[in-house]
Amino acid sequence: MAREGRRSAWLSSEVEQAEKQARVWADGLVELHERIGGRFGRVEPRQRALAYLRGLLSSIERKNSWWLAEQAGEATPDGMQRLLNGAGWDADGVRDDLREYVVEHLGDSGAVLVLDETGFLKKGTRSAGVQRQYTGTAGKQENCQVAVFLASATPAGVALLDRDLYLPTSWTNDPARCRAAGIPDDVGFQTKPQLAQAMLERALAARVPFGWVTGDTVYGGDRRLRVWLEEHAIRHVMAVKCTEPVWALTDRGPGQVAAQDLIAEVEPARWLRLNAGDGSKGKRFYDWTRVPLWRWGWPANVGFWLLARRSLSDPGELAYYVCFAPADTPLVTLVQVAGCRWRVEEAFEQAKGEVGLDHYQVRQYPAWSRHVTLAMTALAFLAVTRAQVTDPTAGVGGRSW
Repeated sequence: MAREGRRSAWLSSEVEQAEKQARVWADGLVELHERIGGRFGRVEPRQRALAYLRGLLSSIERKNSWWLAEQAGEATPDGMQRLLNGAGWDADGVRDDLREYVVEHLGDSGAVLVLDETGFLKKGTRSAGVQRQYTGTAGKQENCQVAVFLASATPAGVALLDRDLYLPTSWTNDPARCRAAGIPDDVGFQTKPQLAQAMLERALAARVPFGWVTGDTVYGGDRRLRVWLEEHAIRHVMAVKCTEPVWALTDRGPGQVAAQDLIAEVEPARWLRLNAGDGSKGKRFYDWTRVPLWRWGWPANVGFWLLARRSLSDPGELAYYVCFAPADTPLVTLVQVAGCRWRVEEAFEQAKGEVGLDHYQVRQYPAWSRHVTLAMTALAFLAVTRAQVTDPTAGVGGRSW
């Protein structure tokens, strides 16, 4: 009897603790909603936005207007659809509030800002920005939309800070098609690196704390973006293709050499086995090396390198990165920054799997921005909540890699 009594008391304590935690989380979501509430012109869309967020954070299978309406106890999806398509509210303002929320709770002076993109597979030709194009989501060309995102990766968590839908020239060269999809007349063609730079400029203007920027070859291969990063003294580790020409000191003096040719000259002893970060399957070990690059006119305390990563299972599989940082930056730091891209890819998977980032059924450009922004807000809430569960001090910032 005494043993059963102790077991009953233990179970009661566990249930009470779970209920208390659920109340804390619910209150946290209400507080986040109050933070963004001023971006909604009327009470009805403001209240429905909270129901939308609750639905995105729920366990329902699909997170489109029909399912979210049912989750909220509404008989039809009209209200949820109106929230995305017709109600008066400022999605960019919500994005700004979301960014402040992430900085407040996960801000870190050593954060890595990651430029990356993800695809949204679609049917038909009417969804804004859709066309047959390559997407890493499918690993091939598909009929899809592609969006560029800016993410912040810190030891406490990962959150998406900004977003923009890529509009191919097949759209921007067709004003009538753009107007039919709700794309404003002043939105012209921008390359993905240009969209990424605009997001970085917004982050700088908002004084987002960070220490590094990284991105894949779409962004690292754009020399104008790399020059902009250098002009703003932003440390970076940017992936480039094997054929990327880089300046190095050769036997004939300074000259341009393809990245793969420069690394091919590295002696075997100069490769080090390092962990680029922990993933869902454990530590990510690769062989790494770096070679100094030559740049005229820069002070001696600034370093330029070509970083290379070699697969352990297939030594012929290499990846290359152009790096800019203080000259005393250790190799392991560059490796850890490069590894942050994997964390953001996992965040995309989480965003699509847990908060319905890609579950929308809208075609209009403004509606896409609204759904994606609310999904980013839900994802940030999960990141902050998890950080607070694992570390009660999360939110004070100041930690570094």
